[in-house]
Amino acid sequence: METQVIEVDPLEDGRKMYQQAAAVLAEGELVALPTETVYGLGADAYNCDAVAQVFAAKERPSFDPLILHLANARQLDEVCTVPEELKETVEKLAREFWPGPMTLVLPKKDVVPDIATSGLPTVAVRVSAHPVMRGVCKALGRPVAAPSANRFGHISPTSAGAVLKELGGRIPWILDAGACSEGLESTILRPVLDEKGKPAVEVLREGPLVRDRIRKVVRIMKPCKPRMGEEAEAETAPNAPGQLSSHYAPTKPLMLWDGKEEFTPEEGVSYGLISYQGDSPLAMQDCWASMIALSPGSGRLAEAAVRLFAVMRQMDEDDDVQVIVAEKVAETGLGCAIMDRLRRASAARG
Repeated sequence: METQVIEVDPLEDGRKMYQQAAAVLAEGELVALPTETVYGLGADAYNCDAVAQVFAAKERPSFDPLILHLANARQLDEVCTVPEELKETVEKLAREFWPGPMTLVLPKKDVVPDIATSGLPTVAVRVSAHPVMRGVCKALGRPVAAPSANRFGHISPTSAGAVLKELGGRIPWILDAGACSEGLESTILRPVLDEKGKPAVEVLREGPLVRDRIRKVVRIMKPCKPRMGEEAEAETAPNAPGQLSSHYAPTKPLMLWDGKEEFTPEEGVSYGLISYQGDSPLAMQDCWASMIALSPGSGRLAEAAVRLFAVMRQMDEDDDVQVIVAEKVAETGLGCAIMDRLRRASAARG
C-alpha cells in the first residue's frame, strides 16, 4: 500500500479536505490525522472492521482500549451514559477543558462496539482542540477512534513525518498539518464518587492538563494501593488507554538519571543524553556521543513536553548512540507527565 501525505491548511482548504478524509473513513479505511497532543490513527468508531484494522496496523494488543474523538461535547450523549450523580461534574469538566487535551472514561452505550473498548463497559472520549480532528469528526458525523499513530509501544508521533516512519505502507492517508502543539498524550480522568458519595475524579494518565487546573474544577481522589495480584492483572487488562507500565519506548535501551549525579559509562558502550536544559552537571560530562536538551537554556516544562517525543525519536535514530540516558525533571505540573512517559519508556527496555 502506498501512503499519501497530504498537507492541509485548516484556514484555507480545511472543509474540503475534511470531507475527503471523512469519505475515506466512511469506506472503512484508516487516516492518520493531527490532534493538539500527538498524531492519531483514525477509524470510523462504529465500523468494527475498520477498528480492527487500527489494532492490526499498530500491532496493538486487543486488550488495550482506544480513545474515541468527538466533534463536540454534545456528542457525548450519543456514546456515553453518564450517571445522574456525576452529570454536573462531567458537564463542568467538559465546559472547562473541551476542546482540549482531556479524555474522560465513562460508561458506554451499546452503539460503541466492544472492539473499540476492548470489551470494557466504559469508553474513553475526548474533544480535540485541533481543527483537523474536530473537522473530520464533524464531516464523518460519527466518532473517530484514534489512538496514537505509531506501532504499539513505540514513541508517539508529533509530526506527519514521524507517522510515515512508523506506519508508511500500512495506511492510505496521512493529513499533515504541522507539528503538534502539546506533544504529550491527553490527560485521562475517570469521574467517580468518593467513599462519602461525593463527586471526584481519578487521574488515570498524566498529561498536558495538569492537576492544579483540574483541582479548580473538581476534587482529585488519591489512588488506592492495589491489592496483591491487581498490578499484574492491570498489565494484561488495562481499564483505559495508556495504562501499561512499558510504553512510549525507543528501540534502544533508555535509563533515567538524576542530573546532579555523576554517570559512569560502561566501557565499549556509546551513550546519548536527553538533558532537561543542557547545563546540568550530568550534561557537562564528556562521555556523551550525543546530547540534546529538551528546553535549551530556558528550562520550561511546556517546551520540554512539546519536544520530548521528537527528541526521543531523534536520539533513537542516531547511529552513534547505543544507549539513551534521560535526565529526570522535577515532578511538578507538566513534569509529572514528562516523567510518566520517561518511566514507561525506560521500563520497556529495562
